[in-house]
Amino acid sequence: MSRKNHHIAVLVLEGAKPLDVGIPAQVFSNRPSMPYEVRVCGAAPGLVTGGDGLSYHVAEGLEAFEHADTIFIPGYRDPATTEPPAAVVGALMAAHERGTRLAAISTGAFALAATGLLDGKRATTHWHYTKALAERHPLMLVDENVLFVDEGDVLTSAGAASGIDLCLHLVRRDHGVGLSNHVARRLVAAPYRSGGQAQYVPRSVPEPLGDLFASTREWALAHLAEALTLEALARNAGVSARTFSRRFVEDTGYTPMQWVLRARVDLARELLERTDLGVEQIADRVGLGTGANLRLHFHRILGTSPTEYRHTFSA
Repeated sequence: MSRKNHHIAVLVLEGAKPLDVGIPAQVFSNRPSMPYEVRVCGAAPGLVTGGDGLSYHVAEGLEAFEHADTIFIPGYRDPATTEPPAAVVGALMAAHERGTRLAAISTGAFALAATGLLDGKRATTHWHYTKALAERHPLMLVDENVLFVDEGDVLTSAGAASGIDLCLHLVRRDHGVGLSNHVARRLVAAPYRSGGQAQYVPRSVPEPLGDLFASTREWALAHLAEALTLEALARNAGVSARTFSRRFVEDTGYTPMQWVLRARVDLARELLERTDLGVEQIADRVGLGTGANLRLHFHRILGTSPTEYRHTFSA
């Protein structure tokens, strides 16, 4: 894929939440290693009063949308009782019509929903506001139990930190696993959390058990070339297979073996992007055995072949 800069516009609305604004600005930051260019804008140039005691001085208004490939709409305060400016809604609709991708973080979903572009589609927002979003926009399919939802050219995420997951997901979509992992390391963030992972689990995983599971996942990543079974993972964590399986789904959004398979495919993706190893060699290194097996899982998970993937994402 071309390393040509992808233009990102971050829209700051009245009451904007600082973390929600900062996440896309930080993830896609203008630096030599990143094929992105970020511009922060508002409904109009000038001072925008934000939430949590902070304000923002933005140099550009909605004209920043004209050259944007992706527009981020960070969350803002009082979304259930505040209508987004009509000019903003119109500009978002016009940008989408031109082919621009729209992504909302947290309560930014309310502004995106006002365009009607989420009608008939799945979407999410911060768990505290999912009921209000569903009531205000009944044609949407609001899912309160996920971190983010990718509907292709319109995306939504839950509160705060799940915006990082959404941004890393888009880096993976745009430029592959290698760059996404590079960004995650820079942010000291988890390389990838399933979009289907629950954003709020009332009965949380006990902290010591959560630490054990994190350690077991790190162990598994270092042993992907070996035979990894549910029993082997549970034994490493020091719990029964049944307990491990149940808690693992709560912690990651995947069953243990689904997670292992995706970790193997992800490692294969990075090797395809960054090395000249053949498909058979890569399959052996990631624990998938044969090139035929690697091709099978690539097709099932990614809808493409290793050869096509390498052609698309190799540097």
